[in-house]
This record gives sequence, C-alpha cells and structure tokens, in this order.
Amino acid sequence: MKILALDTSTEYCSVALWQDGVVIERCELVGQKHSEMLIAMLDGVLQDAGVGIQELDGIAFGSGPGSFTGVRIACGVTQGLALGGGLPVAGICTLLAIAQATGQSKVIAALDARMGEIYCAAYEKQATGWITVCEPCLCKPEEAPQVEGEGWFAAGSGFAAFADALQQRYAGQLSGVDGTVIPQAAAIAVLGAAQFALGLGADVAEAQPFYLRDKVALKTVEREQLAAEKLKK
Repeated sequence: MKILALDTSTEYCSVALWQDGVVIERCELVGQKHSEMLIAMLDGVLQDAGVGIQELDGIAFGSGPGSFTGVRIACGVTQGLALGGGLPVAGICTLLAIAQATGQSKVIAALDARMGEIYCAAYEKQATGWITVCEPCLCKPEEAPQVEGEGWFAAGSGFAAFADALQQRYAGQLSGVDGTVIPQAAAIAVLGAAQFALGLGADVAEAQPFYLRDKVALKTVEREQLAAEKLKK
C-alpha cells in the first residue's frame, strides 16, 4: 500500500510517502509560503520514490486545528490530487499527529492557538491504536482538559508558549515535556495508512478543514487586555 501525506498547519511544510511501512519525508520551515513550496515538495517525494499519483492508494492530510490558511491549503491540494487520481482521503487531526510523533503512549498534545489560547487534546495508545482521552478543544492554558493519573508526556508548541500555566495545570502528572514537536506528514502518513488499512478512506468531498475557532484575530481592545493580563503574571 502506498499513501501520500501532507501537512501545512504550522509554519512548517511537510510531505511524506508511506510504502508498506517505510516512510520517506521532506519537511521545511517555510513561514507563509506553503502554497509556493508544497507542490514541488510533493513532486520531489514521489520522484525520489519512483511513484506516480496513479499508483497511490490514498492521500492523508493534516486537517487541523492549526493555521486557517495552512489547513485550507492542505485540504485544497488534497482535493485536487484525490479528484484527479480517483483516490480516497483521510483527514488526520494535527493534535493526534503530534501524539504519534512523540513515540510515547500517553500524550497531552497542545498547539499554540494565539490570542492567549491553545488547541489541546489527550490520547493514549493501546494495542489496537490510539484512543482519545480528551477530545480536541480550544481553551485557555489554565483551563486545559484534566487527565487522570501520571506518566503523561506533554508535546507541542502550546507547552512552549504557555509553559508555566500548563506545568501548573498538570503538576505531578507529566513524565516529560517537548514543546518543539509539530504535526508532520510522516506521522500523518502512518495514521492515514492505519485508516486506509481498515477501509476507512473517505470520499474526496470529505476532505474538509477541522476548525475549533471561528474568530481568527483579536480586536485592538482585546489585544490590549491580553497584554495587560500577561504583565500582571
């Protein structure tokens, strides 16, 4: 089975190809140039592997949460490739991709959502795959979903941006923290391959963004209030 995967939900752009358990990936820090870089990176991965679009069994993509523009780019490119190749798709939550990338079995994943908030979820890996302990949500760091027990690994940019608040929220429950973990195509490829293996590929029309926030920017007065709150801490 051959699965193409891509993610543009952060300032990084990554693409990967999963071939019967072997993954090759390209990942670059591109800022806001995803639309300029993505197609060339996809072509490069396919050429390196000697695989054509018509040989793929499906396309997996980071469906969000994340950058609104970035997530839309991933969805649009996935739709175009899948429609042209008659391929099924699999939208993978970026928070689950973070959990997969850690190599840990109990993960609290958090992405910096800006405006003083985070995207957060908790997952536990079992023999049959990942189960969701806390559904993805948008929240203040101090209101992050609570989990039971110890041995949780914390990952994602949320733990870098709001280290103090989240360390306090999960005091005594964390086995480690890595705020540098990002959603990447390699993890999305593995998760997508598992879905396709179970026959859970979706129609191209279902390649849609997963949004947790409708509002994408603060008003001036809201920015001032947020800055004042940070100064008080």
